[in-house]
Amino acid sequence: MDVILTKDVDKVGRAGEVVSVKPGFGRNYLLPRGLALVANRGNIAEHEHHRRAIAREQELIRAQYQALANQLRGTSVSIARKVGKDDKLFGSVGVRDIVEALETQKVSLDKRLVHLADPIRAVGVYEVPVRFAADIEALIKVNVIGI
Repeated sequence: MDVILTKDVDKVGRAGEVVSVKPGFGRNYLLPRGLALVANRGNIAEHEHHRRAIAREQELIRAQYQALANQLRGTSVSIARKVGKDDKLFGSVGVRDIVEALETQKVSLDKRLVHLADPIRAVGVYEVPVRFAADIEALIKVNVIGI
């Protein structure tokens, strides 16, 4: 199935590109969320007309992401958890906990932007990447404190 992407989609393509995707992915994910249009002659002609507007919109979004990444660089959050033997946490610290800690500092983020490989299960200081785009990333420090 050929679609025209209206927004950047990770591992698929950038806004404005005509890409070929599996029919189920296009029909069930891209089209309902407004991330793509079916690539027929009418939509291609209309999209070429709106391509410049989409490019300007993408530049504004990238500028916002860059500003937010600059704001986040050097940011650190502290999260307190109960600990047991050998400074192991009861439970773990996940992406949701990190986003909630950032919200207390008046920084709102989508949890999908925070890339934590595995939940944090021990006391310490960790660097967690926040990836806005392929080339826009900020590292925040997460200090897990034992109670």
